[in-house]
Amino acid sequence: MKRLIAWLFVSVSVVGIWAQDVESTLAKFDKQPVAAAANAFFDALLNEEFIDEKTTFPASASTDSLCQQVWYWAAEWLYDQGKYKDAEQYALKALRKYHHSNPEKADCLNTLGCIYVRLSDFKQAANYSRQSMEVDLKGGDDDRISSSMNTLAGILMAGYQTKEAEQVILQALEHANKVDNPGRKAIILGMASEIYHTLGDDSKALPYVEQAIAIEEQLGRKPKLTIRLSQKGSALLGLHRYQEAEDLYRQIIPDLKEMGDYHSYAIALNRLGMSLLCQKRPAEAIPYYKEAAGLFSKMGDLYNEIHSHRGLYESYWTINPDSAKIELDYFDLLKDSLYTHATADALSRYNAEFGNDQLMQENQEVRSAHKRTIIIAIIVLLAVILISWLIIRQIRIRERKSIEALMQEIQLLRDESRKKEELRREEPPVEENPDRIFLKHVIEVVNEGFADKQWSVEVVASKMNMSVQTFRRRLMSAAGESPKAFISAIQMEKAGKLLTEQPDMPIVDVAFKCGFDEASSFTHTFKRIYGITPTQYREKLN
Repeated sequence: MKRLIAWLFVSVSVVGIWAQDVESTLAKFDKQPVAAAANAFFDALLNEEFIDEKTTFPASASTDSLCQQVWYWAAEWLYDQGKYKDAEQYALKALRKYHHSNPEKADCLNTLGCIYVRLSDFKQAANYSRQSMEVDLKGGDDDRISSSMNTLAGILMAGYQTKEAEQVILQALEHANKVDNPGRKAIILGMASEIYHTLGDDSKALPYVEQAIAIEEQLGRKPKLTIRLSQKGSALLGLHRYQEAEDLYRQIIPDLKEMGDYHSYAIALNRLGMSLLCQKRPAEAIPYYKEAAGLFSKMGDLYNEIHSHRGLYESYWTINPDSAKIELDYFDLLKDSLYTHATADALSRYNAEFGNDQLMQENQEVRSAHKRTIIIAIIVLLAVILISWLIIRQIRIRERKSIEALMQEIQLLRDESRKKEELRREEPPVEENPDRIFLKHVIEVVNEGFADKQWSVEVVASKMNMSVQTFRRRLMSAAGESPKAFISAIQMEKAGKLLTEQPDMPIVDVAFKCGFDEASSFTHTFKRIYGITPTQYREKLN
């Protein structure tokens, strides 16, 4: 047992060192804001796979420019880690370094809006989101405008300003209709459905989300389709079609968990619990509400956590009054930061039946009992570490499958381009899907860049006449994957083709033609995707 505990604390210490790597480089930059410190910070982000490409600043870079970039990405990193107060400080520092209105400033403002949502300060969230939208409106890019309006609508909805959210989302839809970006339109339609569900008008919510589902099915984006189906479940609940909602959530919950989208997974658990509760099956609803409450607590999402505890309170009410009392204590803890009519009613009901003094005494007993369960806590922590390892392993497996799917799509795009060229003289040109045209252009730019090693995300975005953020959003919409994953798929698809069609070409030459500086790096990447080395792949073909 002593060895087990010792191993646990060593493991936790190692994990802590990894987690602190980004923050330690950030602290060094804050003390001495020079290019070398900025480069070390971005290297740490790259090692954590938080960014896709290496970022390097020359020694001549201005201090303002360095602070702007480092502090903005520090805010993004801290937000992702759930350290919202720290993220707020760095985002505000970064914002002061933007002296002109541009897409990058809009992104920083948008990040601040998201941070204040997590801090439950919806007034500030809406304020910064509106500023982000105003910058995008001046830029005149309808795609960015629709995106920023969609964010603002979500913040207004979370802050219970649903009528204003309705106006904003309808404007977002107007801008989305001016550009050919079906992926963006599907997201906005989904948000419109959620807003009308919050307004209690599910007769409007359902048609909006069904339009979004049709688009996602056409685009073949399974993760996004799963989210849209979850939104449809909300509309079904609002229309009192509880059995249909239950069946839908039971279908998509395993997919959300497998995808690793734990926020949407937790929301779906809440709604499945609600569908069971509405069918007067409270005992079945309890485990779903419990799991959702735990996940929201870890994420710091008070808005959704309070709904979990309300569901637990109502589920326990007729089964176990003592447990119902404990759940109402969570309402009391949360009401100062996120107070709603729903929680107020529940608290009044509890106070009338049990009394706060008795609840405080029971909570003291619970805290005392916790001190006697330290060994159990250690075992649970061990389980968390094991589960984390399993999750990381599953992520790696999904990444490999994703790259394989992208490689097939890239090969299909190449075949389409070749056939189109062959038929150009014989038949009139046929209008082609804009997303596929865009992806073919990306493939062409990346392949051209392999020869002179100019194929980073920044370079490709520049050649496509886009900012990095706009390029990332456009590629995610068209391919459903990040630029890093898509470029890696282009490399591996080309590598497989060269190894197959030119069996005498040395491996090192194949690596260079695919944009790699070293054969060892090429071999490592190839094996991660194909499962075997390039030499073994060639031998297998022979």
